[in-house]
Amino acid sequence: MTRRVGLLLFDEVEVLDAGGPFEVFSVANRVAARRGAAAPFEVVTIGVTGATPVRARGGLRMVPDVGLGDAPACDVVLVPGGVVDEVEAMPDVLSWLRRARGHAEVVASVCTGGFVLAAAGLLDHRPVTTHWEDVADLRRRWPDLDVRDDVRFLDHGDLATSGGISAGLDLSLHLVGRLTSPDLAVATARQMDYLQAPAFGDR
Repeated sequence: MTRRVGLLLFDEVEVLDAGGPFEVFSVANRVAARRGAAAPFEVVTIGVTGATPVRARGGLRMVPDVGLGDAPACDVVLVPGGVVDEVEAMPDVLSWLRRARGHAEVVASVCTGGFVLAAAGLLDHRPVTTHWEDVADLRRRWPDLDVRDDVRFLDHGDLATSGGISAGLDLSLHLVGRLTSPDLAVATARQMDYLQAPAFGDR
């Protein structure tokens, strides 16, 4: 089974919050191909204002595959972090996330992407996390959330959140292991020369 991963892109997205998970899923495909298996993932980048270039933090230009209006149904939806003030105030983005929540196997965030999920009303009573620098702000703005600052990521099956950058890599490798096999996740991490061993379970 090939799962479609929808990766949201927007101006001021954190480069590795988006590029890290993209690399994990694409490398998992390469490792699987070497083993004679079908690609377990198809990554689609989705622009919040159409398929026009976005400028990530630091100035890197990224071109989404499609815009929200043309986005296909996704099995995994991932919202990276960065400067998300504008994104979390976009009705089209929040509506798309709510619709995606109805059919996606898992909706996930990296870093401040959790603020976008909170703005869409997708976070509930279950514990969540974000970048350590933003924990207090997430608690202040959504006081009903159970925000944890002692974990790198949390996976509740249909909902997952992580801290920043390297924690997003950890979560992505964890999802590879959960959705395919732990062996493929370990082989993917090894191919990437990533020393953080994948862990399978909430962390």
